[in-house]
Amino acid sequence: MCLAAIASASLLAACSSKDVRREPTPLVDFKQVLDVRQAWNASVGKAGRYLFQPIVVGEAVYAAGANGSVGKFDAASGRVIWRVKLDADLSAGVGSDGHLSAVGAINGDVIVLGEDGKQLWRGNVSGEILSAPLVGNGLVVVRTVDGRITAFNAQTGEQQWQFRNRAVPLNLRTTQGMIFAGQSAVLAGFPGGSLAAISVQTGDPFWQTPVSFPRGVTEVERINDVSGAPALVGRLTCAVTFQGKLGCFDVESGRPAWEQSFSSYAGLALNEQMVVAADDWSVLNAYEAFSGKRRWQNDQLKNRQLGTPAIIGRAVAVGDYKGFVHFLSGDDGTLIARMKTDGSAIFAQPVVAGQTLIVQTRDGDLYAFQPQ
Repeated sequence: MCLAAIASASLLAACSSKDVRREPTPLVDFKQVLDVRQAWNASVGKAGRYLFQPIVVGEAVYAAGANGSVGKFDAASGRVIWRVKLDADLSAGVGSDGHLSAVGAINGDVIVLGEDGKQLWRGNVSGEILSAPLVGNGLVVVRTVDGRITAFNAQTGEQQWQFRNRAVPLNLRTTQGMIFAGQSAVLAGFPGGSLAAISVQTGDPFWQTPVSFPRGVTEVERINDVSGAPALVGRLTCAVTFQGKLGCFDVESGRPAWEQSFSSYAGLALNEQMVVAADDWSVLNAYEAFSGKRRWQNDQLKNRQLGTPAIIGRAVAVGDYKGFVHFLSGDDGTLIARMKTDGSAIFAQPVVAGQTLIVQTRDGDLYAFQPQ
């Protein structure tokens, strides 16, 4: 049985009825046409069995590790602004608005830190936290693996509201992030394939729409979770599901703009020109943002367990299971540069601060790269 594999994208990929072996594509040499230099690196502690993604706010980057280490760094130089060691084993973090920062602990604790990194308050949600808390609009918003979203008053820790999504028999246990849509809504995707805009004031949905529908006979075949966090540009918000579709929607109404058949364990990247995602075979695909027309496809990294891509300038960057960061042309998808980190996997989406790309590895190292 393959049911135990739902906790791991790489294991789930092996659960084909035909026992397809997914051998990673070997890396080949190519002419690097983009000059990329490593600006700095730092360590925040290993991720363990969880996924930790850094976050950029202004000129600072925040990051955490499973051992309770949380740090704030200057994004350009890597200088440590503050670093703390919490008395908790973490499973998610960091969320920040530049003033308050929040992380999630394995036992469901939500720990909120002030501008100096000192703890301000600690709350609890009854469930496992796999996604970084969302901080802003006077709230700290936390989601648990069962699809429940809880909002706390950012200053006092008092619970403000709770949103409950319908339960599904099985889910991928992947990180399903959230983003703010201005000052009015939280955008979140759910197991079962739906995307919702939730009022920051009441926790009621403005709208909830399917990105895709479950298909198949067995519960494993019907897994249809939204992967990663939704993305937003202007009035366009996009999301991708496992065994479903990649789709974009009007953020104010939830009406579909376009959709493509797709399956992904990771999330997507979006800017004004394109949407980029790796499918569940780690084939990278790019589509025109507002029409859905395919722009390019690249299978040179097939089965390398790619993480969520990021867009920096005219390039697309994505990490793989061996700690390589691959840079592709946003115009045609050709490989234009490659950088090596510590050799451990990069599943978390890279983040961009100005002209600096920052990745966090499974072993807890932060690497900052600057394309020239």
